[in-house]
Amino acid sequence: MPSDKVTCGPHRAPQRSLFFATGLTREELARPLIGVVNSRNEIVPGHVHLDGLAQAVKGGIHSAGGTPLEFPSIAVCDGIAMGHEGMCYPLPSRELIADSVETMTLAHQLDGLVLIPNCDKIVPGMLMAAARINIPAIVVSGGPMMAGRYQGQDIALNTLFEAVGRLQAGQISEDDLAELEMAACPGCGSCAGLFTANSMNCLTEALGMALPGNGTIPAVHADRLRLARKTGRQIMLLLERDIRPLDILTEAAFRNAIVLDMAIGGSTNTALHLPAIAHEAGLPLPLELFDQISRRTPYLVKLSPTGPLHLQDFHEAGGVPAVLNELARGGLLETGALTVTGQSLGESLVRAPGIRRPEVIRSLETPYRPEGGIAILRGNLATEGAVVKQAAVAPEMLRHQGPARVFDSEDEAVTAIFEGRIRKGDVVVIRYEGPRGGPGMREMLVPTSALAGMGLDQEVALITDGRFSGATRGAAIGHVSPEAMAGGLTGLLEEGDIIEINIPQREL
Repeated sequence: MPSDKVTCGPHRAPQRSLFFATGLTREELARPLIGVVNSRNEIVPGHVHLDGLAQAVKGGIHSAGGTPLEFPSIAVCDGIAMGHEGMCYPLPSRELIADSVETMTLAHQLDGLVLIPNCDKIVPGMLMAAARINIPAIVVSGGPMMAGRYQGQDIALNTLFEAVGRLQAGQISEDDLAELEMAACPGCGSCAGLFTANSMNCLTEALGMALPGNGTIPAVHADRLRLARKTGRQIMLLLERDIRPLDILTEAAFRNAIVLDMAIGGSTNTALHLPAIAHEAGLPLPLELFDQISRRTPYLVKLSPTGPLHLQDFHEAGGVPAVLNELARGGLLETGALTVTGQSLGESLVRAPGIRRPEVIRSLETPYRPEGGIAILRGNLATEGAVVKQAAVAPEMLRHQGPARVFDSEDEAVTAIFEGRIRKGDVVVIRYEGPRGGPGMREMLVPTSALAGMGLDQEVALITDGRFSGATRGAAIGHVSPEAMAGGLTGLLEEGDIIEINIPQREL
């Protein structure tokens, strides 16, 4: 085992001495050393509770004969970073997380890893590290936040972003906004809708890198602690059987993840994160594959921001296993793919629940839409592709033609929206917000939510070489590539140029 390099033999007495300085016993040092990567901090609501999960994981590792060694990872809250210069940092933080996990693991020659992420960039960052290091590893996330309640309705963070637009439009008062902001996020967990964090935590199940329930068990449920303890025990089985991430993260696993992504209408950010993880696994994952799978995968689960339901509803309905079962019934999954259960995906679904709430998870025969949640567009404005969450687009906006309203930054566009300078039929263009132009490819939930809150999301489209939060709804087309800073044609658009959008035909 890797840890033999730092624990065995007379010449490793200095290293053992340093381990003993931490309070470890000789018996503990003779066991496999398992890194427990805890992204807990006191800033991010998705991470404030992770110490409890880490303790449960460590208890599971101890009970199965391993020695857990906990170390931290940074974690950025995209919601707090949204709408200002702070949003230049979350996407680059994904690489920092992957690098830090790699550094700690290889510097100390750990034998296995339990990864405890929760929010947007932390999940893919840790999965990237797992693929890169390729020692036995497993993920258990912190779980989703419960939905808030306001005047008898379930609400979530996206409600607040849209409420700012409603305030600007005179539809609510500042007192109403103050009440909403106290109600929308009732406690710990990743924000309650199918935004990027929860999308990635659900897809981690389909990738085979987490146990069933990882994506949907609420953060505050005791089942989440039980899952963490079980995960701690499971890493020892993976170690015993030498099951490594690259045995699991195969082409079939990524195709399965994309199928689930399309069936549940995940965040457009999955089109950034899945290819990054696949790259670390040495596998290509072109945008074309997302669109090919979208064309043949029905849209079965309609959660916030595209509908009124949240992750707690999805969990009650059977969660990811119920959706995977339904997809497998239709022959849409590659069920032979290996998972961290030690079984194939098909074998692990034998005991999975059926659909418990058909109003939440629809059958293959009664989908919300015949195609998946994400579409890839191309055209002279996006010769290398653009991404749209078509599941969140109003039917009347699937085809749209209108004059360009051109802005060279998110801030300029937001000012124009709040000043009432955007009209019905316009196509808002926000350029120079890509990976180079941003820099950092900022998420832009503020302008999309402002349009939605002001009632323009069914009349105005928005395109950008930046990207959108998973909480975005409307005809919001992002990832336009090449970006303007790299010579993309959005850089040549002028005010009033006519832009044609045809999502069914995949044209921009």
